[in-house]
Parts: sequence; structure tokens; C-alpha cells
Amino acid sequence: MMTSEPLLRARGLVKHFAVRTGWLGRGQSVVRAVDGVDFDVQAGRTFALVGESGCGKSTVARLVTRLIEPTAGSVELGKDNLLTADAAHLRRLRGRIQLVFQDPYGSLNPRMSAGDMLAEPLRLHQVVPAAQRESRVAELLAQVGLRAEMATRFPHEFSGGQRQRLAIARALAAEPRIIVLDEPVSALDVSIQAQILNLLADLQKRLGLGYVFISHDLAVVRHIATEVGVMYLGRMVEVGPARQVLGAPRHPYSRALLAAVPQPVPGLDLKDRERRQLGGDVPSPLAPPPGCTVHTRCPHADEQCRTQVPQLQDAGDGVRVACWHWARLEQQASVESVITVHPALSRLQRAFREH
Repeated sequence: MMTSEPLLRARGLVKHFAVRTGWLGRGQSVVRAVDGVDFDVQAGRTFALVGESGCGKSTVARLVTRLIEPTAGSVELGKDNLLTADAAHLRRLRGRIQLVFQDPYGSLNPRMSAGDMLAEPLRLHQVVPAAQRESRVAELLAQVGLRAEMATRFPHEFSGGQRQRLAIARALAAEPRIIVLDEPVSALDVSIQAQILNLLADLQKRLGLGYVFISHDLAVVRHIATEVGVMYLGRMVEVGPARQVLGAPRHPYSRALLAAVPQPVPGLDLKDRERRQLGGDVPSPLAPPPGCTVHTRCPHADEQCRTQVPQLQDAGDGVRVACWHWARLEQQASVESVITVHPALSRLQRAFREH
């Protein structure tokens, strides 16, 4: 059991976006993008957020790095609250938490050389004296598997994998304790994905970094995560050690996500499993259903699910589940007890089969 203080502690994160609706946009409603999310990140460990597109994962990434302002909640880096820090304090805190985006080309300034991009955070955060910046840039490039002479190149002169290495090096330049990785390998080929994941694991081991890893790819998450949080419509429905959440999920929605990833099941081929999944549409975040937000797609939902909001509760083995009937369902767990996932995940199934 971990007893050390977490590097990052997120509590009660809420982000609501006001949107105009109705005729000529005269009405107003609220999108509950994130609606009360808690998690910790320990040194040398990876907390992965998983879920379908639109569930709020990337919004969480932007909240914990304060790229957007929260509606409510707190993000603590040690004893400091990132979300209440003033401008001067926030600049100092930003060096301790960095963000790596999904698209390495879009997140790199095309008019800056690699060396200039790495030197900029060294200057802004006063990491090393000016006379040592050039040598530190060479060290950062070496850390991510790039040659020192590449410092003079511009982003368009790098391959996709090299650009993501450069983005990781830029994040490392500020000497952070936490790195938030928002779908960092989804735009890369599978072989390059493995290289980047191995690089991240090596850096974490050597530097003691904590990662917040955002992904919809459970195969990737299984490879890198130590803890997993499953999100649905802005809320966490299951959270715990990766081995338990991915190996024996308690929540029906978690089981559905895992059912979207092809894997051998004795006596049941993939096509049979797909036919046994039940239908259901993702509710609009503008009008989430009352009670458990998953109940409109869950075959086990009853009146309690439709009227009362389940809170995360201890399910053993360090796992917490927001489901009224998780204990009964755990006993009845079978391949048939799943719900249909979003079409994007269904396409993922087809891509795996065709690959």
C-alpha cells in the first residue's frame, strides 16, 4: 500500500460550459463536461483516464494544467493549489506540471528550431544559466533518443515519432514532477507507439515522474498504467489499480469498453460476442439522464438506477465503483453482461480485425 504523499491530488473537479440553444441561439444551457472527478498521482506511477470520445478526459487534462479555468474543485501540487494560485505563483508552479498533446506537429511552433523550442522553457523557468542552455538542450535531445545536431532542424524536418519525442523533450525541459499526456501515441503507427511508450516508461523510471495518461486505447493503457479511472459523461464510474480494473472490471460500462477490444474467449468467437451486446445511444451531455447516467444503456438498470445517483464505493482490492448493483453483477459476470459501446469503439474493433 502506498503511503507517500501524492505529487498531484485532484478533488471535486467540475467544468460546465454554457452553450446557446434554441431558435437563433436565444436559449442557454450547460454542458457538464466534468462533473466531480477525484484522483491522485504518485511519483513513478501512471494514472490513466479512459472512456469514449466526449466523456471529459481531455477537459480533465486541461483543468489539471490550468489551461482552462474550473467551475469548482482543486488541484494540489504538494502543498500548493494550482487552481487558486495568482499569476506569479502560477508561473512557478507550471514548471512542475507539463502537458504533451496528441498531435506533435500541431503543438510545435513551425517557425522555431528544435533547439530554440527546448531553450525557451529553460529560459522561462530559469532552469539553468544562459551559458549552459546549449549543453542542456543537447542533453534533453539525448534523453529522448534524438541526436544533438538535430537542434538546428525545424518541426517539418522530423518524422511523426521524432516530433513526439521533441514534444516530450520540451516538457522535460522545465524539470516537471508531473507530465499530463493527452492521447500521446494515437496519431502514430503501432510500431512507433511502442517506441514512445517504452521511452515514457524509461523516463519515468529514471526521473521518478508521475504521469496522467489520457487514452481511449485500452491496449496502450494496459501497457503503461498503474492506476485507471473509467469516465462516462464527465463522471468517474470505476477507479483503481490497473490490474483489477482492466482484468476484472466491476462496472457494466467498464466491461463494455473491454468487450470492444478483441481478445480470445474460450468457446466464443468475436462475432458471437458482438451479437450478444445490447443497443443504446450515448445521452447528450446537454441533458444527461437522472440517476446513474449509464442506466439508459445498461441491461441491469432498475428504478433505483434511474432515480438515484450512485457514488464511488469501495469494491475491494483498492477499486471503487459507482454502481448500485456491482456486487451482484460481479457474481453473475459473463460475456453476455455488456452494453454496446460508442461507434468509435466499434470501428476500433473492426480495425483490429482487419489489421
